[in-house]
Amino acid sequence: MTIPTLPGLEPVTPEPLRPGSRAARMALPRSIDVLRDIATEYGVCIRPLPMRRTDLDTGLTEVIDLPCGATREDNCPPCAKKNRRLRQAQIREGWHRSDEPLPPPEPATEEQKALIVLRAHYEFARDEAVRSSQWDQVADLDEAIQEVEEAIVAEGLRGRVGPPHHVDGDDQADDDNGPRRKRSTRRRQDAPDLPRRKVEARTVGKTYKAPDGSTYQPSMWLTLTLDSYGPVLSDGTPVNPDRYDYRRAAWDAVHFPRLLDRFWQNLRRCEGWNVQYAGCVEPQRRLAPHAHFAIRGTIPRDILRTVAAATYHQVWWPSVDVQVYHRNRLPIWDEQASAWVDPDTRQPLTTWTEALDTIDQDEEAEPVHVVRFGAQVDARGVMPGTADAERTIRYVTKYITKATGDCHKITTDRQQRHLDRLWRQLQITPCTDRCPNWLLYGVQPKKAHAKLKPGRCKGKVHQRETLGIGGRRILVSRDWSGKTLADHKYDARAWVKALLGVTTDLAGVEHAQGATVERVRHAWELARPHDPDVTPLAHRLMRSISERARWRSELLAAKDRAAQQPISDLSATGNATTTGEEL
Repeated sequence: MTIPTLPGLEPVTPEPLRPGSRAARMALPRSIDVLRDIATEYGVCIRPLPMRRTDLDTGLTEVIDLPCGATREDNCPPCAKKNRRLRQAQIREGWHRSDEPLPPPEPATEEQKALIVLRAHYEFARDEAVRSSQWDQVADLDEAIQEVEEAIVAEGLRGRVGPPHHVDGDDQADDDNGPRRKRSTRRRQDAPDLPRRKVEARTVGKTYKAPDGSTYQPSMWLTLTLDSYGPVLSDGTPVNPDRYDYRRAAWDAVHFPRLLDRFWQNLRRCEGWNVQYAGCVEPQRRLAPHAHFAIRGTIPRDILRTVAAATYHQVWWPSVDVQVYHRNRLPIWDEQASAWVDPDTRQPLTTWTEALDTIDQDEEAEPVHVVRFGAQVDARGVMPGTADAERTIRYVTKYITKATGDCHKITTDRQQRHLDRLWRQLQITPCTDRCPNWLLYGVQPKKAHAKLKPGRCKGKVHQRETLGIGGRRILVSRDWSGKTLADHKYDARAWVKALLGVTTDLAGVEHAQGATVERVRHAWELARPHDPDVTPLAHRLMRSISERARWRSELLAAKDRAAQQPISDLSATGNATTTGEEL
């Protein structure tokens, strides 16, 4: 039985647009938008940097477009996606390694040892000259030491042999007055104790043996979250906003990077080996930060939960319980006193050194804030070469091309009010010891000056789009893959060149130990958009699209030829993969 439609509620069919009308013209797609969409489809940077390259031999100049290298999709989607694929390749290569990523250092040559011995003789002679107050010889020896250190670097040794000498009164490396403040390293009584072992110089996890004799080496995926600040609904908003602890949420978000550093330090000491990780920090739906990590090797889940429960970070800063000043009544700068003063009494505010001295003199002083992880710690094993491993890599890098505030869309007024409350709290939360927000609490920040604006710090943590996550969102340990992003990009290019049969001309390149020296032939400078030799952006985008289309056709043809006639090894690293879009 069909229910009849009530009168007046029949679906209205839109009338066709009259040809030539304004509505019909506005319904047509814009050609410039189509051009940008095609450029995004082909992986062409939509806002390239025009660089003028001058050949120093012939004097010929040409303008070359370089990718902007943006890491966010709202700036340049092709560059952001390319950066995401690069991060995925980095995680994939270092996650399930069965060998150490970095080889041990090569033994020093006799020339290098001779330079170190010469540097030692100069150090001994300088010490003797200082003892005998022969300052003219000290100056000559300082020049000789500098020349020897330059020769040491040129010979291929890494790092400095020793710290540089500072003349009294001319040490600008240390801007702090007085001795360095030291805090007690004794663990808190409310935190469980952890075993402390000597960390072995290995980064590879444990290998397991199955009953059938086969061996396998799994790794792990870990998620760390912060504590609860009050019950929340399914959309991430608090059940009772008046009882939700926005202050603690803001402080936890600001100091979350320090808490992660403490966790990996404690985990390595507890496990006794150099645990390697690669992950991303992103906000939850309740707008609190949490982190996803890929861990090389396996660690018992009980140990991970114990280390997370025992990890904390104490913030030894002045008290912020009472906000002394507000937007309608702020401290002012006194030029004569060179200090911030009260607007009514004209008395200088407490300096940063005085505030810390008060904390040091109080034996019962407590940290102004303590950051801890929440009880939720998710961890599971992942086998190499499985679909689960690839799915996890995509999940870890899901939001790295988005701004922090864009990871979760605000769709309701309740979510918007929750974001506004958190942002207002972040605006008055001090982020560093030099933050102007300290003036709101009657304390002059470190190195205070007249250009500070109380309550208007320019730090990233106070911006609406960061949600308090002001540090790096991509966290990769040093020995993860033994390569930088530039190395991974070079591997992708080498794979494509090997597939296409392209060889790199290394003529004119001198190979030295630890370095590659190439004669400088070109000079680069940034060209301005209105320069006569810089063509319009649309023309440059069309040329780049045509060039990228030809590259893609050549790459697909090379892949077909390789499939018909297998090649033993096309990868420069033996396991590098690419889709051709990394170029």
